[in-house]
Amino acid sequence: MSFDGLFTRAMKNELVSSLKGGRINKIHQPFKNEIVLLIRANGQNHKILLSVHPSYARVQATNEDYENPSEPPMFCMLLRKHLEGFILEDIEQVGLDRIIVFDVKGRNEIGDITYKRLIVEIMGRHSNIILIDKTRNVILDSIKHVSFAVNSHRAILPGQEYVNPPEQNKYNPFEADEQEVLRRIDFNAGKLDRQLVEHFAGVSPLFAKEVVYRAGVANRVTLPKMFVEMIERIKKGDYNPAITYGAEKESFYLFPLDHTNGKAKTFPTLSEMLDRFYFGKAERDRVKQQGNDLERFIINEKEKNEKKIVKLEATLQEAKNADQYQLYGELLTANLFAVEKGMKDITVVNYYSEEGAELTIPLDPRKSPSENAQKYFSRYQKAKHAIIVVEEQIEKATEEAAYFDALLQQIQAASTKDLEEIREELVEGGYLRERQKKKNKKAQNIKPVLDRYVASDGTEILVGKNNKQNEYLTNKMAGRDEIWLHTKDIPGSHVVIRSKEPDEATILEAARLAAYFSKARNSSSVPVDFTQIRHVKKPNGSKPGYVIYDNQQTVYVTPDEDSILALKK
Repeated sequence: MSFDGLFTRAMKNELVSSLKGGRINKIHQPFKNEIVLLIRANGQNHKILLSVHPSYARVQATNEDYENPSEPPMFCMLLRKHLEGFILEDIEQVGLDRIIVFDVKGRNEIGDITYKRLIVEIMGRHSNIILIDKTRNVILDSIKHVSFAVNSHRAILPGQEYVNPPEQNKYNPFEADEQEVLRRIDFNAGKLDRQLVEHFAGVSPLFAKEVVYRAGVANRVTLPKMFVEMIERIKKGDYNPAITYGAEKESFYLFPLDHTNGKAKTFPTLSEMLDRFYFGKAERDRVKQQGNDLERFIINEKEKNEKKIVKLEATLQEAKNADQYQLYGELLTANLFAVEKGMKDITVVNYYSEEGAELTIPLDPRKSPSENAQKYFSRYQKAKHAIIVVEEQIEKATEEAAYFDALLQQIQAASTKDLEEIREELVEGGYLRERQKKKNKKAQNIKPVLDRYVASDGTEILVGKNNKQNEYLTNKMAGRDEIWLHTKDIPGSHVVIRSKEPDEATILEAARLAAYFSKARNSSSVPVDFTQIRHVKKPNGSKPGYVIYDNQQTVYVTPDEDSILALKK
């Protein structure tokens, strides 16, 4: 794990330096497992994310924007009641555990000074955020309730006394010298990195593997020396926060991880590093959970139309044999005298061929000669009319398959709000039934919220993430002379530069956005078309988000998350 006890200590120190003495102005709970504190400290506003997401639990300052629900959850309301307007007196860590404690002081409803504690326990799927009355050490509430039936050591329930998680009785690495390390490690037992984890508090397998790797030939001299050196570096706050992109996965830590043999990217602060590392990860995980049924439906519809196209093309190929059926019927009619009921085929002279070659015609032995001839004439008429119908059906099925393919791409880049707009679109299109829910009359005509980016020269760039947003952006919001972009022949977002004559750098930045929010996100040299809005048209009766355009130019770009983050303001 990357967010170990040592990392927690470093994050605590980073938060203390910027937040201590600040005032908690606002509290939001954008998602089930995440709280955002808006704190005014040292003349600046700070946004603090407390996440107990099962896979992405962490505490950090963040620059990311979070959309809040129209009605705040009960836990959020309780935090607002007890913490808004309170002063942050201190931020502490419990030992070297992954537990961060926010101590706050303020006045209650009747004006008396009260002391509260907001405790964030980072423990994977057991992570929790707990509010306690500091004076009485009593739990006021928690984001997750845990009974004694689940945890025999302690219950996390309102009214219960707060009890720390059980101690692991490991040695404090900041108090260890080389001799202490040597006493605790059995070099004959092997698995030295596991032994470091077992004996020293706050040490994760990730840190232990790095120690063993940097020790080179790990022996009684090199390993204790390297362990103490790296711990001393952390103790002094000598960090170089980095994301290391290894062959199998990417990892973050207080410094580049040499043992992964990957390429490292460093950051000025731990929080900036975490913003970059978790960029989109938690959102995509939420979308995957909430949109699993929707994604499965879209995939099924796409595959159903693709199978339909295969069958229709086979039917079309058969229909194109209409002339053959007509030939069989005419030759049989001319040779009825030679046909007898019960025959399986007959060979006749093909009067229509230049050479007068013979032709074998299959027969139904159960039918009379005239019935066999009539059968082929009927097939001819049916096939001739079927060609037009089948070609129309192929065109419609191809359009449907492309539509659902575009929706799949939109889900990959969707937020939870975008997901609901996609669901609404499918309901409006008659593909899904509307969910039974209370209708909010005020919310019915809300305009789609577009993603906003700012180019290097300050020009605004807007991105539609689904068909509703794309239609609103392209057909209603954008000016006729503004520049519109879209990946060439690839499903993706509509992008608009709010400028009539953007410079080349701005066009390339907008093109990277168009490529990133498309099916070609992970490709290189992606073709992106751009033209004025006046040249973009929506055909009558076409699917939502579908447009045609002309007078375009094409640029080739390679999208990456770093370039997207640089434009996100």
